[in-house]
Amino acid sequence: MPDDRPPDPELARAVALVARARRMVVLTGAGISTDSGVPDFRGPNGVWTKDPAAEKMATFQTYVADPEVRRRSWQNRLRSPMWDAEPNAGHAALVELEHSGRLDLLVTQNIDGLHQRAGSDPDRMVEIHGSARDIVCLQCGHRQPAGPVHDRVRAGELDPACLERPGGPVCGGILKSATISFGQSLVEADLRRAEEAARRCDLLLAVGSTLGVYPAAGLVPLAARHGAVVVIVNGGPTDLDDLADVVLHAPIGECLPELVSLSRPSPSGGA
Repeated sequence: MPDDRPPDPELARAVALVARARRMVVLTGAGISTDSGVPDFRGPNGVWTKDPAAEKMATFQTYVADPEVRRRSWQNRLRSPMWDAEPNAGHAALVELEHSGRLDLLVTQNIDGLHQRAGSDPDRMVEIHGSARDIVCLQCGHRQPAGPVHDRVRAGELDPACLERPGGPVCGGILKSATISFGQSLVEADLRRAEEAARRCDLLLAVGSTLGVYPAAGLVPLAARHGAVVVIVNGGPTDLDDLADVVLHAPIGECLPELVSLSRPSPSGGA
């Protein structure tokens, strides 16, 4: 059926800007995964909105100091909808953008691994807040897939400890998902790589983030200061809308695929 909607002038502007871009950085937040059934944190149906106590479990010092918080955290991880979630059309659109050869770096604030499952190249990505799909020992630093540790919790270990033997007896250190909690520093190499990409890009596309959490949100003004065009796609207002050249407040799963498809370069190499 023909689409009888009137053309959206802001979408048309965004399409023109993305079509001209040749070195893009994309920053994604929780909003790109909500269509996959993964709730955001601070939205109307967010994890922390519904359960303010859950935010405490994301504080590093509290997690380390309180075994009860760790026990609750492990149970919450097992119940997380992210394990059954599938990538959606927004994730797929960014894979298409990558395949066009114009994506320099994808920086995601998400910990769900859905970009990789959609087909995004891990070598062209920075998970700036880490990944829930791995577990790390806070004592010896050993990193492993989450599955085996989750199986131990299901089998009755309420607060599993590290079983590695780094040259001696069992480590016994505290285990934690390989995510960046409040009170933890970002991985310096990841932050440096993201900032370098923001400085050299010609367009920064921010998708599904309220742009209120730093230093990740700082990539937007950094790119703008170095001459990049800024396009924001989000379901609602963000803290940095005033910095953007174009802001699209629309459902991400519909708007982002349309934006990427309409800005696809022609086979001859032109926009």
